[in-house]
Amino acid sequence: MESELLIGLIGLVALIGLIAIRVPIAYAMMLVGAVGTVVLSGPAILLSQLKTLAYGQFSIYDLSVVPMFVLMGNIATRAGLSRDLFRAANAWLGWMRGGVAMAAIAACAGFGSVCGSSLATASTMGQVALPELRRYRYSPSLATGTVAAGGVLGILIPPSIVLVVYAVIVEANITTMFIAAFVPGLIAVLFFLITIAIYVRLVPDAGPRGDRVSREEIVASSIAVLPVAVIFGLVIGGIYFGFFNPTPAAAIGVFLVAVYGLGRRLVGWRELRSALLDTAKTSGMIYLILLGAELLKIFMSRGGVPQAAAEMMASSGLPPLAIMALLLVALIFLGCLMDSLSMILLVIPFFWPVIAQLDFGLGAEPTKVWFGILALIVVELGLITPPVGMNVFVINAMSRDVPMSQTFRGVMPFFFVELLRVVLLLAFPGITLFLPRLLG
Repeated sequence: MESELLIGLIGLVALIGLIAIRVPIAYAMMLVGAVGTVVLSGPAILLSQLKTLAYGQFSIYDLSVVPMFVLMGNIATRAGLSRDLFRAANAWLGWMRGGVAMAAIAACAGFGSVCGSSLATASTMGQVALPELRRYRYSPSLATGTVAAGGVLGILIPPSIVLVVYAVIVEANITTMFIAAFVPGLIAVLFFLITIAIYVRLVPDAGPRGDRVSREEIVASSIAVLPVAVIFGLVIGGIYFGFFNPTPAAAIGVFLVAVYGLGRRLVGWRELRSALLDTAKTSGMIYLILLGAELLKIFMSRGGVPQAAAEMMASSGLPPLAIMALLLVALIFLGCLMDSLSMILLVIPFFWPVIAQLDFGLGAEPTKVWFGILALIVVELGLITPPVGMNVFVINAMSRDVPMSQTFRGVMPFFFVELLRVVLLLAFPGITLFLPRLLG
């Protein structure tokens, strides 16, 4: 048993080494999982598993929602929803000091509700918001930091692809996870707006006031975003109130976004073809990582690594909340090294068995939901944390005249307010579990 555990630990070190030398994480997990299983159990076991493993993973019904939500986001990106959202948010908020930055946050939240991807939210809203922030002479750090931080809202505000993957890994209900994410997502938006308000009070020149717009413009821009509200209401509202489950909801969302884009002549057959190709690439990448994660999980389970980690934590004598906090801190550090989806797939199979053995006085299913939301928020932090900070790199590439250090400086206030949100949700699980209990 000890030798098997040692082999498992060696495999874990090898995996970290492969990731460090930039081997794609899907291939790194496949290689370590396959070689480790051969070493522990022989090639016959590996070949036997490979016969059905890919089909077993890819045919999971709950995962069918992933390509649908990816496609919805890709079409929404091409349909001009981001411009309409920013225009409406800017009409309502832009006249205040820091208001254009606040409008960018509000628009990111709205676009995330039909996109589900943080990187797509950051890159799409960056194209719309950065020129306006530059036009009103916002400081480069606040302008780029705001859009990079606003992008993280796409990963938590439903629909969220990473949230779907987490639910599949721990066998949680996707609808319940979506419901639980709603209040923490709104808290994030509120905290970000407050952060900007405080920032521009302390540094007035960083966020000048925008122009007041006419009542007619407010009405016109608000009417223009009604389709977004309708799509969000039908898709997410339908899921929340049990009219349909996530996969049909995603299909309805794809149809509505496509009709919206085609009706406004912003999306043609060429754009639809491009959206389908991008969806195929992204979905293929996600499914390949899922296969690698399953191979790795089989090897690690045979080596007893998750079981040993759970036993070590359970016998450490630390209170359950302290163990939860330690695991979340570990997720923050891991978020500096890899993207959010890879981190969820790699880490949750190790961390969830530890959490499952702890008693938080909530019950098994509520704990699963609560931990998932906390883990997802911490994953968000990885998107704006040095040295990787994928959202920061995306936005900085769109503002090449702004040094990377200024963009990271700009996201730091949002980083610290996100830590505050983690502490709040960790101390008061009821904030996360309120809506699932109410609608359950």
